[in-house]
Amino acid sequence: MQANYGTPSINLVRGKGPEVWDVEGKRYLDLLGGIATNLLGHNHPKVSAAITKQARTLSHISNFYGHGPGLELAAKLQELVGDSSARIFFCNSGAEANEAALKVSRLTGKRRIVATSGAFHGRTMGALSLTGQPSKRDPFKPLLRNVIHIPYGDLRALRKVNKRTALLVLEPIMGEAGVVVPPVGYLKAAREVCDRTGTLLLLDCVQTGMGRTGTWFGYEDEGIKPDLITIAKGIGGGLPLGAMIALGKAATSLQPGSHGTTFGGNPISCAAANVVIAEIERLDLLRSNSAKGALLRNLIAPIPGVVEARGRGLLIGIVLRDAKAKEIAAQLQRRGFLVNAANESVIRLAPSYLITERQIASFARVFADICEEIYDG
Repeated sequence: MQANYGTPSINLVRGKGPEVWDVEGKRYLDLLGGIATNLLGHNHPKVSAAITKQARTLSHISNFYGHGPGLELAAKLQELVGDSSARIFFCNSGAEANEAALKVSRLTGKRRIVATSGAFHGRTMGALSLTGQPSKRDPFKPLLRNVIHIPYGDLRALRKVNKRTALLVLEPIMGEAGVVVPPVGYLKAAREVCDRTGTLLLLDCVQTGMGRTGTWFGYEDEGIKPDLITIAKGIGGGLPLGAMIALGKAATSLQPGSHGTTFGGNPISCAAANVVIAEIERLDLLRSNSAKGALLRNLIAPIPGVVEARGRGLLIGIVLRDAKAKEIAAQLQRRGFLVNAANESVIRLAPSYLITERQIASFARVFADICEEIYDG
């Protein structure tokens, strides 16, 4: 394999629920969940059964034809968005979903795009142009022109959106930047600015979407609707699947031949997604995610060395007093807990929705022990 991921520190061979095992038989509590992807954990029996049944029935067709799982999923997403004008384009990843949204913005006839510093929207060249992280962008310049980055969460900076702007792209909560939550009213203010200037509002819900924050997409608390929504990661329950959802006038922008993908909306991935959504609804996991997230933050926040435990639902950033995130993540892995150092001073958690309160308490105890060793030892 190429060196872009580095050498993995462990090799995993199986999983069940929120836990995984490596080649040596060691068990880990997976608090990263495939980076906010394995919503129902590993080897969920209903997801596995749906995948198996669909693979035995119809595994792949070209996008010249429709299929039941895809049509069912599109209708369900329209229902979850709560707008009958919504139309769905299926793809395989968040980066692809954002590329599709970029194409829609180009069809406005305008070119100027406003994104935010620190944001992450993918690594393909268009999505990378939106990404506000110089370490990821700079080696691959020149990128798309006419993209500017403004501070995230800054109401005054939204003035940079004007009538020449085709697209404003925001995350409801910044994931890769360290789970940064904007001030209340920020997304509503962005919607108002876009309405005044005739700008499309794209909300990248790849990490916040599919119930992780306690609502389906992560923006609903602001009482708004965007023009474009991108989702991926968790929708497929571990299988590759993404979607670009367009509402209102934007829903009719893509016409036959204007965009496409070979594997997007694959019947197997769509079958898995339908089960994932059904289980989230059946088990009332939106409410559960809010409660479990609050428990996790409340247990972590008082620990010495922790400045803040922020986020919503089961998307959490643990902000540390010092640049100790990688050291603590490595210590946690040695003790059987998988997390992610989003940056030098923030640990990101995005576990399965089926994580138990006992598992959360176990993690908090070990985290506290490690912080005590590092900060007081």
